[in-house]
Amino acid sequence: MSSTKYIHAMYDDDDVLLEAVKKIKAEKYHIEEVYTPFPVHGLDKALGLAGTRISIAAFLYGLVGLTVAILIMNYTMITDWPQNIGGKPSFSYLDNMPAFVPIMFELTVFFAAHLMVITFYFRSKLWPFKKAENPYPSTTDDKFLIEIPYSKEDAALKKILKETKAIEILTQEKKES
Repeated sequence: MSSTKYIHAMYDDDDVLLEAVKKIKAEKYHIEEVYTPFPVHGLDKALGLAGTRISIAAFLYGLVGLTVAILIMNYTMITDWPQNIGGKPSFSYLDNMPAFVPIMFELTVFFAAHLMVITFYFRSKLWPFKKAENPYPSTTDDKFLIEIPYSKEDAALKKILKETKAIEILTQEKKES
């Protein structure tokens, strides 16, 4: 188990945080993590994060749901137990497809939504009973925190953080496995 030192700069306004991130990145410092109590619009671009591919996954999951819906309806209503309901013959899937559209839509949305949530949890490593990783509990309430790796010559960084109106600047050791 290794440990690394970090400088934590605490902010109490999201607009000030966003400007601070832009200034720190302009000075060529690496920001390890930013903790916020709610999503901050534009923070991903300011940090230079790559775009997400969750929309591609959602489309593929929707196709899986549509396929499952078609297969289940074809098997249950056409192959296994065909019934003449309301004068509609059940000899062909294509003849009955207009009646199956709501089911196809619902299963497409169901699969896409649920599998996206599961994918998000796995991708974010949010397992059940996982211990929270935020260094300060106030970052889940009303404070914003920038975490920057610490090195010996960080007097210039601390000066930049003070210029960006950080309300608190701390050095903390973080244990990593």
